[in-house]
Amino acid sequence: MDFTLAPNVDRIRLAIRDFVDTRLIPLEAERSSFDEHENIRLGLLAELRTEAKAKGLWALSVPVARGGGGLSLAEITPCYEEMNRSIFGPVVFNAAAPDDGNMRVLEQVATEAQKAEFLQPIIDGQVQSAFAMTEPDGCGSDPSLTYTTATRTNSGWKIHGRKWFITGAEAASHFILIARTSDDERKGLSAFLFHAEQSGWEIVRRIGIMGPEEHGGHCELAFNGLEIPENNLLMNVGDGLKLTQIRLGPARLTHCMRWTGLARRSLEIATAHIENRASFGAKLVDHESVQGLIGQAAMDIQIGRLLTMHAAWKLDQGDFARKEVSMAKVVVADALHKAADTALQLLGARGYSKDTVIEWIYRYARQARLVDGASEVHRMVLANTLRREGRDFFSWGAGPHG
Repeated sequence: MDFTLAPNVDRIRLAIRDFVDTRLIPLEAERSSFDEHENIRLGLLAELRTEAKAKGLWALSVPVARGGGGLSLAEITPCYEEMNRSIFGPVVFNAAAPDDGNMRVLEQVATEAQKAEFLQPIIDGQVQSAFAMTEPDGCGSDPSLTYTTATRTNSGWKIHGRKWFITGAEAASHFILIARTSDDERKGLSAFLFHAEQSGWEIVRRIGIMGPEEHGGHCELAFNGLEIPENNLLMNVGDGLKLTQIRLGPARLTHCMRWTGLARRSLEIATAHIENRASFGAKLVDHESVQGLIGQAAMDIQIGRLLTMHAAWKLDQGDFARKEVSMAKVVVADALHKAADTALQLLGARGYSKDTVIEWIYRYARQARLVDGASEVHRMVLANTLRREGRDFFSWGAGPHG
């Protein structure tokens, strides 16, 4: 693969960088920019989204015909990285989870009628969406443990069960739901679409978390007979596991794209500080121990960037890239946490305070090793893949010999 960016992609990347530097990062220092959950205030968000749309920086992974940028996964990789140099970035450009992953999977598998009803309003920024899969004492990294059921009725399906840690649920209007429709090991799950205003379900609570929250938080949901019409079945009966595989691989990777940006921002803040701060007769940057911290964090970020771009390229070639995505997910999650921890350490008490954004990033970074599959699960996937593939695990993917 060639790591050189096409001119049009690099122009978009640089335009995002300028927007982030001039419009978003300055707002992070103003408390009035935040809502009560430490995210960007909705009124301000609306203003910035209008600006991003006007500059052609909106929903870059969505087809141009639907109002997006039409970029491939490899092409959005450097763009998403630039976006998340600001903690406000992804949501401003309509590139934040879970909407980003939901838009991508709906564009791939939904019917035209479903796209018009459920997808287009998300693309246009009119509504938020959520992906309801994880359950208390049930489905998490292992979808086979799903116990929420969908029972067929004369007109469609009736849902009973419980979900939790559903990102954005409190603010979402459109939902993708995974539920059990049979006991078949591979074809026992199905996917459904529903609107928030439908009856038969409720938000039990918004779960408090350690870090800052996305708009709509992370919620526990109860389903007590939610009725879903047959035309809101997504794909076919029994395709729920297939849908999660289509959605979650790229979604995990877009997390990595964004996290590399947040990790880079952490080092930018740390580097600016150590270049100016003096201690024991020298600038902090001139101390060997400090150089070691910065050098290691920078190297870890770069390794993560390369793994992320490689996985994106593989996905664009039609490969499932399961091991490549898992490697990127583990390495980038660790690199983000390392970068944030390094920055906090070098800033000292100021880094631990709310005087800089590092404290926010540090709390946010801890979730990276948990969401979309814990690091231990991804390492297990890699180990099992190595056992199965043997020396081919390390294949270069050479083309046919002439």
